[in-house]
Amino acid sequence: MYWFFVLIAFLLAGIKTEKPKKYQKVSVIIPAYNEEDTVAQVVEVVKKVSFVDEIIVVNDGSSDNTEAEALKAGAIVINHETNKGKGQALYTGYQQAECDIIAFIDADIFNLTSKKVEAIIKPILLGKTDITKTKFARESGRVTELTAKPLLNFFFPEISFEQPLSGQFAARKEVLKKINFEKDYGVDVGIVIDADVLGISIMEVDIGAIQHDMSPLEDLNLMANEVVRTIIGRANKYGRVTMIDNIGYYIRMSIVGLSLVILGLFTIFFVKIVPLLVGVLISVIGIILSIYYIIKVILKSIDMFRKTPKGNLIKSFIKIHFPMIISVIILLLMISTFIGAAHFENGVLSIEPNSRNLIIYADTSTDSAISVRGPYTIDAAIENESYQIRMPSSAMLTLSAKVNDTIEINNEFYTVNETRDGEPDTLRLPIEVKKSLKVEDGDIIQDSRLKEIFEGSIITHSHEKDNSTFTEKFIVSSRSRNATTFEVLINNVSIADSTGIFNNDSSYNIAINGETVYTMSNLENISFINDDGNEFRIIIKDTNTTSIKQFVNSNQDNFLNFYI
Repeated sequence: MYWFFVLIAFLLAGIKTEKPKKYQKVSVIIPAYNEEDTVAQVVEVVKKVSFVDEIIVVNDGSSDNTEAEALKAGAIVINHETNKGKGQALYTGYQQAECDIIAFIDADIFNLTSKKVEAIIKPILLGKTDITKTKFARESGRVTELTAKPLLNFFFPEISFEQPLSGQFAARKEVLKKINFEKDYGVDVGIVIDADVLGISIMEVDIGAIQHDMSPLEDLNLMANEVVRTIIGRANKYGRVTMIDNIGYYIRMSIVGLSLVILGLFTIFFVKIVPLLVGVLISVIGIILSIYYIIKVILKSIDMFRKTPKGNLIKSFIKIHFPMIISVIILLLMISTFIGAAHFENGVLSIEPNSRNLIIYADTSTDSAISVRGPYTIDAAIENESYQIRMPSSAMLTLSAKVNDTIEINNEFYTVNETRDGEPDTLRLPIEVKKSLKVEDGDIIQDSRLKEIFEGSIITHSHEKDNSTFTEKFIVSSRSRNATTFEVLINNVSIADSTGIFNNDSSYNIAINGETVYTMSNLENISFINDDGNEFRIIIKDTNTTSIKQFVNSNQDNFLNFYI
């Protein structure tokens, strides 16, 4: 039976709510200015909280019986000869307090209870935070909603408390030493800002409904002025004005740069009426602007962090930098899309989104090293053009052909012609060509597939300069890095450079006016003179380049034909 009563006593002690384990002393500071009607009641309520060790009322120059009422209730009273403001009253009490945890409670609360006081202090006693501030239901809050919150959201967007001007709060005395106490109504918001910027843990606790006298309009005007002054002062002190002003400008300009890059890339690939060089120029300007101003943003941001080395600026920086971050993400997505549409084959980089293809050649032997090509839409040949193939100039570049060249497909010869006006990406093919190439009207052909579709076709391509003309004949093939670049000269005058594939075990004929006059059996510089005394020279320049041109060998036809 004895052990039964001991167990009951132990359980009752466990559920007792009087006083938590006390490991630090607690002081409560009550600033009061002409609060004779309520100050004693507030003191009496605080006295009921078992873990409060000290109650100090700071009589801030009251002209009524505030001092007497506070003394009668059992509080320590510190008097200001004149009214110095709420902030100064809190600071005076904090300086005189001898305890480790200090709570600040207003003296004009009608319905204060010990549970409300406990809710303010317990999170600190339990080690959950360094500072607590309260939120509660009340009829007023005009200064908070119309002044404090808009300014805090602008300069300190990471602070998102429901009631930053609550008035009731508690803190460890050691962290209060880091806080700059304002002398007036700005003290509440000043503590909140200092704690946030300095990285001090602060918690908002709900203490329910609070009833106190409504402040007259003139007092609200004074309070609003002091709150504004405090927020602006802190913003200037902690570099937030610079953040909003200078950094804001740099962020806007970096967004302009990033947007130009995006616009340039978009025009390069998707806006066909804009020339390629214009899109490239826009992108280059955007890259220069964005790099310059992003560096500015980074340097200013580093400076901001240096001003508050223990600061809690991450949320602010994310919110302020959010537009720039979104622009960077969009740009990265565009670039990743283009990279995903990129093909690299034998020294040729082809970027092919759904609209147009950017072709970048590793060598400069082609007519255009960088160009935007395709895709192409297959359509029927025009009436009475059964032996003509109309193709865009970009497709001609891909096939190393030009207007008036001849393409032999399935032993039939077709003349290359340019597209009609209004059909910049239409590839018009005769019926027999479409059958041979296995394409149909309406098919969309990417530029990289063009050489595959025409593979095996034989093209007779002409070169003209001044009064000299020669043609080269080649078979469209898969691109190879074993191609050779050579220069053609007549009477020591350079006519053209050309690139194509020679097989080591084949010979190649050179003709004048259709008659074979020379046969190449090895890749070497050659020179010969015809009956009219004209000197023809071929100079090998590079044997490790790329081309889709497989020159016809001597068993097939003449690979070069000069017309004199």
